[in-house]
Amino acid sequence: MSGLLAISAVNQLSDGGGSIAEMGFFCLSPPVSRTGHGYNDAFRKIEVGYPMSVDSLNQHLRKTLSRGRVAVSRPAGCERIALYLFDPRVLEGPLSHEEAQAVVAEPAYWSFCWASGQVLANWILDNPHWVEGKRVLDFGSGSGIVAVAAAMAGAKEAIACDIDPAALDAANANAALNGVSVGLCPDWAARPDEIDVVTAADVLYDPENRPLLGVLREAAPRVLLADSRMKVLGDDAYRKQTTLEARTWPDLNEFEEFNRVRIYLAENNQ
Repeated sequence: MSGLLAISAVNQLSDGGGSIAEMGFFCLSPPVSRTGHGYNDAFRKIEVGYPMSVDSLNQHLRKTLSRGRVAVSRPAGCERIALYLFDPRVLEGPLSHEEAQAVVAEPAYWSFCWASGQVLANWILDNPHWVEGKRVLDFGSGSGIVAVAAAMAGAKEAIACDIDPAALDAANANAALNGVSVGLCPDWAARPDEIDVVTAADVLYDPENRPLLGVLREAAPRVLLADSRMKVLGDDAYRKQTTLEARTWPDLNEFEEFNRVRIYLAENNQ
């Protein structure tokens, strides 16, 4: 998801520094364990052979946070996939005014794994027949977790589509971390032809994005959509498959209602 940051206190920036959580932009505090496993267990060290990828992601983060870095983690909602995600252990004190401004101006959405992405990725791994042998494009891919899941589940080709170059770097690095490869598409309008399945997670965070429901259906015979924001889509072509729970990783302490994710399927048999 290259999605939404809940910016609820922009006016507080003028008062100087403060932590992201205090200002209501981003809660980057370590996740509160709900399973008995501590934060350091989740961000355990994994030896990998892609140092340039890690360096690139750290450079992207440091454009907004001079002390930012990624660490390998397995999100609680999809532990079969490892991801390079923001490491909140670097935040030992409040952000400066300049850092807070930079976070708002250029947020690194890709460095978090949103609840809907985790749920959809895990569901695809549990139900590989939806993507196996198919050409799959993940719209608004963010960290790339759904595209990675499609590749792991046997997709003929899995493509991460995102307008943020840093997100595409993240998807590429995260695919390599999991021993698969994904295609990279920086522009929805320039997407490849003959897509069999479009996937999308948490792209309806703004009501103005509702027309995407039709756009996605026109792009492929099958759409797999995960959403935690809209209780009613308002499009009968999308049939709810299940409702599951997850939380953004690292934890943003979002409202509990945003941890309930609904998965929808839309199919065009023409």
